[in-house]
Amino acid sequence: MRTASIPPVCIRLTLIVLAAGPVTQVSAQSWQPQRPVRWMVPYVPGGATDLVTRTVAEPLGAALGQQFVVDNRPGATGTIAYDLVARANPDGHTITTAPDALTVLPFSYKKLPFDPRTSFAPITNMTRQPMAIAVNAAIPVRTMKELIDYAKSKAGAVSYATSGLGTSQHLFSEMLKQATGMDITHIPYKGAGQAIIDLAGGQLQLAMVGASSILPQAKAGRARVIAVTSGKRWWTLPEVPTLIESGLVGYEFYHWIGVFGPAKLPRDIVSRLNGEIGRVLASPPIRERLTAAGLEIAPSTPEQLAADVREGMQRWGKVIADAKLEFK
Repeated sequence: MRTASIPPVCIRLTLIVLAAGPVTQVSAQSWQPQRPVRWMVPYVPGGATDLVTRTVAEPLGAALGQQFVVDNRPGATGTIAYDLVARANPDGHTITTAPDALTVLPFSYKKLPFDPRTSFAPITNMTRQPMAIAVNAAIPVRTMKELIDYAKSKAGAVSYATSGLGTSQHLFSEMLKQATGMDITHIPYKGAGQAIIDLAGGQLQLAMVGASSILPQAKAGRARVIAVTSGKRWWTLPEVPTLIESGLVGYEFYHWIGVFGPAKLPRDIVSRLNGEIGRVLASPPIRERLTAAGLEIAPSTPEQLAADVREGMQRWGKVIADAKLEFK
């Protein structure tokens, strides 16, 4: 499923355990949706989560004989959409796209109307990408060392943007601050889009965002990516070193985008959706479109996605505890 130019999987992060045995080929092919499927997206249109969902939804609907209707329900760090899915009948007619930020929710909210650990059934991962550490092109910074020195020379005066408070981008930034001693101020946005616009416009000096999101501004020369968090250099930014190359060994991280249904979703439905989504992602037109956007095609088994969720919760729970962060 991978080309030689795309790096192998090293670390993933993701959510819930599906207890189930092996599925036969007959049962995996038996489920068919009986009406249009509501596919919830927890963010506004235009970001990577929305792009991947809309790219997959149409061919998936054609394969299963029913339309997959993309329903954007942004707000409250995705919890509005997730709550609707958690409450839905587990019959396969309501699913959600969820990025790795889902694994932060148990720590960033004291009270939720659902439990991220038990309210969802993992179906499959779809894509992944590294985070990019980017600066405004006018800032005299081209390497991580220069960024660290620049931030230390202006203690507290350098601000950095992420797609939101308590997101994995925010928490990863906290890890960097602890590792490097940088004193930088967090400015949370409601999504990466406006943060990148402000970075390119000079209202911000620094941003921690998905590599695919910053790519257009980097190519236009309005932003400069100084490092990525992949294990090897990312094919869309081959001139940009990894954090590992920059001397921060162990700081490897990927944003992933997966698909989940309500808890107790029957195994045959999970298997059918898993297989059909995997086939859609393997088709050349879909691969080309998502790869061109800077995303790596990364389908998984439900069990792998569940393991990724557990790993993400362990990672971010420790970061939050170590940094003594408090949220809502």
